[in-house]
Parts: sequence; C-alpha cells; structure tokens
Amino acid sequence: MLGKMNSRIAVGHAAAAAAYVIFGINVVVCRDIAIEGHIEPIVLFSMRALVAGALFWLLSFFMPKEHVPTKDLLKLCGAGVLGLFLPQLTFLHAIAHTTPVDLSVMSTTTPIFTMFVAAIFLKEPITWKKALGVALSFGGILWLILQSTFGGNGASETEPIGIMFCFANYIVFAFYLGTCRNLIARYSVVTSMKWMFLVSFLISLPFSIPKLATTEFAAVSSQVWWEIGFMIVFSTFIAYYLIPIGQQRIRPTLVSMYGYLQPIIAIAVAIWTGMDRLTFTKILATALVFSGVWVVNQSRAAVAETQKTTT
Repeated sequence: MLGKMNSRIAVGHAAAAAAYVIFGINVVVCRDIAIEGHIEPIVLFSMRALVAGALFWLLSFFMPKEHVPTKDLLKLCGAGVLGLFLPQLTFLHAIAHTTPVDLSVMSTTTPIFTMFVAAIFLKEPITWKKALGVALSFGGILWLILQSTFGGNGASETEPIGIMFCFANYIVFAFYLGTCRNLIARYSVVTSMKWMFLVSFLISLPFSIPKLATTEFAAVSSQVWWEIGFMIVFSTFIAYYLIPIGQQRIRPTLVSMYGYLQPIIAIAVAIWTGMDRLTFTKILATALVFSGVWVVNQSRAAVAETQKTTT
C-alpha cells in the first residue's frame, strides 16, 4: 500500500515538473516563431486551438462520457475566453516584443495578480506582507521597464508594448484562476478542455480567416514548422493534460512550486541558444521579483497556519 502511494506521488511530481519544463521551453520556441514573423499571432492561435482541441475531442471518445448541462456549457464558453483565448493570444503578442528572460521574470508575478482577484471574489485579506511582496515584485518589473525603454539597444530588447501585453496576459489568467476553479473541478480535464478549445477556436475564426489570405505559409522555414508542432502538441495538448495529473496526486502548493521551473528553464534555454543574455539589470530585477513572490507566499503560509490553529 505504501509503495503504491509513493508511486502515485512520484507520478504527480513528474507530471507537474514535466509540464512546467515544457512551458519554459515554449517561451523560447514561441519567440523564435515570432521573430520569423510569417504567421500572425491570431492565425497561430487558431492553429493551436484547432489541433489541440481535436486531440482532446479524439481522446474523449475513449473515456467515460460526462453530461454537461447547458448552464455549465455557457460557463465553459466564458472559461475558454478567460483561460485560453485571451491568455494565449496576449502571450503570442507579448513574446514578439519581449525577450525570453524579461517575459520569464515577469511571469512569476501571476500569483500576485491571482491574490488580488482572490481578495475581490473570495474575500481573502491582503496583509502587510502581501503588500510588501507586491511592492518588491513591481519594483523589479519597473526596473525592467525603465531599462528596456531608456537603455535598450534595438529590436532585440523588450518594448513597452510587450510589457503591456504581458500584464494583460497575467491579469486575464488571474481572473480565470480566481473565478473558474469550481467550474473546472466538476469535470475531467478532457471534458473541460475539449469544450474550452472548441469555443476558443470558433471565437478566433472571424479574426484569423482574413489573415489567412495574406499568410505566406510557403515562406515558413522547416525549423519553425517543427517549433509550431512542438507548441501545439507538447505546450498545449500534453502540458494541459499533465497539470491536472499533478494536481490529483500532490498538494496544490507543491504543484505551484514547480511553476518556478518555467522561468528557470526559459532563461537557461534562451541564454544557451544565444537568443538572450543575462545582464546585471536582469539579475537585479529577477532578485526583486522572486523576493516579492517569496514574501507573498510567506504571508499565505502564515495565514493558513493561523486558520489551522484556530479551527
């Protein structure tokens, strides 16, 4: 029994770690696709939603059927917009104007945006530690913005519009996490994802169809086609399937800790491939952002411990 339990926990750790390693590589892959510039972000998203959604629908035929009431179908439509369409589209726009290192540093602030959403919808208190953590993290991001705006050296640097798309991405996804958790928990990941991807694909069509006529698919290099394949199959279908496996087998706090693998992997791959470089500015910004996230997490832990001792 103990061996089976340990095996189940090990699978959870492996699934969570693998998903966030994939997400980290995906940052560099998407940056390379954006640099070539032959495929517009909205067209790329439609391709991603079509193939990944088809794979989830295909997988659903081999799994137990789940009935989804019309009311929940409408809610899943909203979840598809908040959790897939807007976050993935803003990410694809952001990576075209942001270096992989800068985007990865800023991505660690997602839990902070989620904290604000939780304070609004779940009435979670914002303590002085949380406020301090937010100040530290935003200080690091502000440092990146100032250096990118006034100290950049060309197109390879982060642009202000890229930072705006990053913030839009984190805010929208925070609203998804803060408002759709109970809905997603009612159904298997395959059932949720197949409907969310279908809705996202249909919403994207009016915007992507006009772009298809001007897209030069023949000009796309074979390397970028392989990268698009990685983005669709691994970063979308496989990673979105692995995360719930981790959530079912290990504590949510442990799953969230693996999220810090994403910027580490992205930064390492970006520097290794020569796509980005590590400067003192980026090191200082990274230290401030991670310090802020750590302070916020410490505050959450303290609140949880207090609630535990008073119940």
